[in-house]
Amino acid sequence: MPDDLPPVGNVLGSFIRAQRQMANLSLRELSALTQVSNPYLSQIERGLSEPSARVLKSIAEALNVSAEALFFQAGLISEPQQRECEATEAALRADSRLTDDQKKALLTVYRTYLRTNGY
Repeated sequence: MPDDLPPVGNVLGSFIRAQRQMANLSLRELSALTQVSNPYLSQIERGLSEPSARVLKSIAEALNVSAEALFFQAGLISEPQQRECEATEAALRADSRLTDDQKKALLTVYRTYLRTNGY
């Protein structure tokens, strides 16, 4: 790995921290939402631990980001799949004709279909 690229854990941890901060959540609040311990979340954010897929899914749901985005940051899926998922989710979030609850419901259904199809 080139010296100018941070380790995957640091990229993932930084991404999770940024998403948590944008959601105005403390580590304790995120811990309560994910049922993942506060110290473990801190280790993930600092790049000291590599979370399982289950933990990543839990964090994604709590932060209202796609699990695919976290899987990409963790190096578990390739960029094209992640870009396609992000574009679809961004389109759903941007549709001003839908209420926030409708957007959340559609995102949940979309993510469920992707998981069912193995993505």
